[in-house]
Amino acid sequence: MNAYSKNLGLLRVLGAVDRGLPRKEVVALFGISLSTIERYLKLRREGRGLAPRPSSPGRTPGIILATDEDERALWAQLEANDEATLERRCELWERKRSVRVSVPAMSRATRTELGWTRKKRRRVPPSARRGPGAPGGSARVG
Repeated sequence: MNAYSKNLGLLRVLGAVDRGLPRKEVVALFGISLSTIERYLKLRREGRGLAPRPSSPGRTPGIILATDEDERALWAQLEANDEATLERRCELWERKRSVRVSVPAMSRATRTELGWTRKKRRRVPPSARRGPGAPGGSARVG
């Protein structure tokens, strides 16, 4: 069974208050706080919409490796500066791409997306992965 929309709950709470049900009973009946009832009443009194607001899509990540060009650019940066710290990698990316990147985002991009580690043996760069004979682009150096 699907849950009711938040809008339906809001309308039921306001309907119960309009019918004269004491607010303490409305609190117990719907499992909400008294301040929530007050907020609903204030929204209605001010004429603001009672419909739920659209959800936020979230923050756009600073580094996106969606294209092969992005992967190749980051891989080239890593190879050229293989001893650089994560902070330095962020500075280099910002200077080259004009996009500020956090240290955790750079860490995820290098380790998770590209498989870059500090070890001598690394995964094959993106340009070599998609060459002829690479099944599905997931060839690894072993």
